[in-house]
Amino acid sequence: MARTWLSVTVELLGGRGEELWPWSGRIFAVGPSHTFMDLANAINDAFARWDRSHLSMFTLADGRVITDEETGTEIAGSIRGPIIAPIDIAAAKVTRTLEPGAEFQFTYDLGDAWTHRCVVGEVKVDPLEVLGIRPDAPLPYWGWGSIPDQYGRRWAADDGESPAPGKPSRPHPMLLHAWPAQVQMPGLDLSELREAIAAADAARFLAAVTGHDIDDALQQVGAGIPMALEQRRQEAEPVALSVINRLTWRDGAGDRMLAEDLLAALRREPLTGRVVPVALDMLSTVLEGDPELSAGGYLDLHTGQVYDETATDPMMVGEGAAINVVEEPDRWLRLHRTGPRNGWRDMAVFAERQHNDALRERLERAIEGKGAFFRFRDLVHGENLSEQWYAFSADRQMGRAREFLADHGIRVA
Repeated sequence: MARTWLSVTVELLGGRGEELWPWSGRIFAVGPSHTFMDLANAINDAFARWDRSHLSMFTLADGRVITDEETGTEIAGSIRGPIIAPIDIAAAKVTRTLEPGAEFQFTYDLGDAWTHRCVVGEVKVDPLEVLGIRPDAPLPYWGWGSIPDQYGRRWAADDGESPAPGKPSRPHPMLLHAWPAQVQMPGLDLSELREAIAAADAARFLAAVTGHDIDDALQQVGAGIPMALEQRRQEAEPVALSVINRLTWRDGAGDRMLAEDLLAALRREPLTGRVVPVALDMLSTVLEGDPELSAGGYLDLHTGQVYDETATDPMMVGEGAAINVVEEPDRWLRLHRTGPRNGWRDMAVFAERQHNDALRERLERAIEGKGAFFRFRDLVHGENLSEQWYAFSADRQMGRAREFLADHGIRVA
């Protein structure tokens, strides 16, 4: 037989809050017809689990999860991680999903969290060569570690004489819930997101957010949820639920209001309060712009249009173009500049969240004293963090704008 089967090494990292060392392991031969459910059962067989009443779940390096339909639906609405369409564990074939060299995770019992590191071998195998048979299900053909192991091997290269390798100074990232690493998750393309929302294209919007890191752009993503629910409710519901959960967990300015509005859309209920179609990015620009250029502006409560205060001056915009806020006072909401404090706080929070100690210290020094905004901007640009900073700061500004409106009894259409 040709070498068409995958060789999958599975090592048990730990479970029930304990890290195991040395890691015990088994190497499986996995055939073209075998599903991930077949592999889960084979792993549980090999690691001597007699109580099979718990759930099994695989996590791929791109963040996708493979589990049963009910559990997958719950995970799609979880707080952390990218929005991922779950894969059916009973239907997906291992060889069609994974390539040689792929690393993935297997978790058994989501409560005790028995965590396994799985790696597909670079070279495919012939089951007749490694097993002597062509089994109907994945089957281990090599192993080590105390499960117990019939040959007494404690790690992969144990020769019975050498001392055990030294334990790593830090637990594996999977045990720290730090795998897949954030760098593995593709970032959100804000331009594509905004264009999809502007075009009212639900399919494009869902494609823009699915599988991407959206946690720094929840206010911006939330703007497209009602449209997606209206056009593609079945596909959009788990996305909406996930965004609602993330907003509730983040609990920043305006997040609670947006979560309530999205929950109303999910339930097909009308929004409470006065509903106005406001462009939050325009509103936040007037509220948090440079106070030396303008003292604020006005919001048209009929149309949702935002105007700088110069729009009221015929000398600036022309006699026929100037708006008259005195003539219809109930139509206009006065907008006052909030000053630089919020912007400075955004920079401080962005600096605090950097994992690189040296970079964090440089950012913190940059925002000290006069000229902080310019120094911070130049440093962020020089460190290629401009896109991250723009998404982060724009989302916080939009959240504050939403909160400002809610304080005046206004909800955003």
